[in-house]
Amino acid sequence: ADNLSDALKKLKITATDSTADSLEGCLDCLLQALAQNNTETSEKIQKSGVLQVFASLLTPQSSCTAKVANIIAEVARNEFMRNPCVDAGLIPPLVQLLNCKDQEVLLQTGRALGNICYDSHEGRNAVDHAGGAHIVVDHIRSLCSKTDPASEKLLTVFCGMLMNYSNENDTLQSQLINMGVIPTLVKLLGIHCQNAALTEMCLVAFGNLAELESSKEQFAYTNIAEELVKLFKKQIEHDKKEMIFEVLAPLAENDVIKLQLVEAGLVECLLEIVQKTVDSDKEDDIAELKTASDLMVLLLLGDESMQKLFEGGKGSVFQRVLSWIPSNSHQLQLAGALAIANFARNDGNCIHMVDNGIVQKLMDLLDRHVEDGNVTVQHAALSALRNLAIPVVNKAKMLSAGVAEAVLKFLRSEMPPVQFKLLGTLRMLIDAQAEAAEQLGKNAKLVERLVEWCEAKDHAGVMGESNRLLSALIRHSKSKDVIRTIVQSGGIKHLVTMATSEHVIMQNEALVALALIAALELVTAEKDLENAQLVQILHRLLSDDRSAPEIKYNSMVLICALIGSEPLQKEVQSMAFLEVVSKLRSHENKTVAQQASLTEQRLAVES
Repeated sequence: ADNLSDALKKLKITATDSTADSLEGCLDCLLQALAQNNTETSEKIQKSGVLQVFASLLTPQSSCTAKVANIIAEVARNEFMRNPCVDAGLIPPLVQLLNCKDQEVLLQTGRALGNICYDSHEGRNAVDHAGGAHIVVDHIRSLCSKTDPASEKLLTVFCGMLMNYSNENDTLQSQLINMGVIPTLVKLLGIHCQNAALTEMCLVAFGNLAELESSKEQFAYTNIAEELVKLFKKQIEHDKKEMIFEVLAPLAENDVIKLQLVEAGLVECLLEIVQKTVDSDKEDDIAELKTASDLMVLLLLGDESMQKLFEGGKGSVFQRVLSWIPSNSHQLQLAGALAIANFARNDGNCIHMVDNGIVQKLMDLLDRHVEDGNVTVQHAALSALRNLAIPVVNKAKMLSAGVAEAVLKFLRSEMPPVQFKLLGTLRMLIDAQAEAAEQLGKNAKLVERLVEWCEAKDHAGVMGESNRLLSALIRHSKSKDVIRTIVQSGGIKHLVTMATSEHVIMQNEALVALALIAALELVTAEKDLENAQLVQILHRLLSDDRSAPEIKYNSMVLICALIGSEPLQKEVQSMAFLEVVSKLRSHENKTVAQQASLTEQRLAVES
């Protein structure tokens, strides 16, 4: 401790005019003390005011420069020392040293700057201000192809410095991307794949940069997919694989890179991991299984990569994914169902899968989760069934396979994501299927639940889907029994509210359903339509210039139907509809203009 105090005093007094030898002695003493107790020594260095002296010692001419930079690097390992280093004005001279040729000086300077930037906003700003990143990127470029140990060591330090410099800072990450650092780092990874420390630094740097959208476009022009898959195949350790996964996940969000990863053979690696880890209960294996299967699902989100793996339903990847669904691992069941939902993104694939028995597999999976209720698996299986039900030819096949009954088992679910998918699946299934729509529409339990969900104000998606299914039951069944069931359950007011939705498609569906109610069961629904103020709403829709032509048309059709009810007719007469309708006779849309003439005639007769 005495030696340290002496050294610090001596440094302060003699830094400017002492001989190199005495300086070296003081610096050695500091380095020794830092090696023994970094934190305590750093505190003493800060209190002594020596940091300011270091700024003057950082000159390319001095033989002590590397040691001074080394001391700063050691000191800056402590969080509390980073700002003082910036305040002492150490950044500009350190950045200047990046221009020198001496390898030891470059190494220690890179370390010092990297440590000062670590988790320090001020450190990064100062390095940015002094233009340090540019010089470092140039160094990496010129050293990139050198494989001697000294160059590789320097590359590792410089990559680490850039990583600390840009970590969690979008602006600085964008700056590095604009400097074109990505192709250089990808090239580096290819050349130095045998050097563990350097590849690790590259991976972390990629992980930092890959989150930005602009970086993905640059990555897509490199052979990053090939390099990462090559590196991945060589890894045995869980941590290393995890690091590569962390880069792959954000990159795989880009459709071009998805396809490159598929072509580079990533899928085979992922399937192998699944096979190795599926029966293991080791924590690392469970984590690896999850990451691999999640990544697999992500690759299937790109249209081209998905079709490539589907291979007309004959692909080995598609077959392997099918085998996940009956598995005992919830994670694999989930990934399998999500993968099917992704494969089911075009009609051809959906028709092929339904014809080849996928529906039964998904229903069996749902059956396993009625009681234990794994929400993510329920949600994924329902998503897959919903997508499969989109092509017209699949609807009747899926209905006769019992899909509606399988889905209805989840009516009691309290989980909004499951409710949302359940509603969407039923709505897809009954589209233009009159018999099924009538059967479901007469199911009082279902209709009561729908009416309850129509009030789910916290869950707009569930609320919207419930309204749409209510309307669909009427539109596709055109059944008096269905209308009566909906009236009895109190569903009319929701259909009237739906007519005021901000989405034209939903407004329209509501108006068509209400017109059917008025045509088929007006007496039964009369009171509810009156209480829901339907006539006022129609007046508003017809008077509003922003209403779409089809909304105006269907509103007038509905008015004509409502006149059949005495109380509703009185309301219509009291609201000067004739005026609004006669204006619409000159509407630019011919169908609207024609309907306006007809409506005007009907209103004139009734009045």
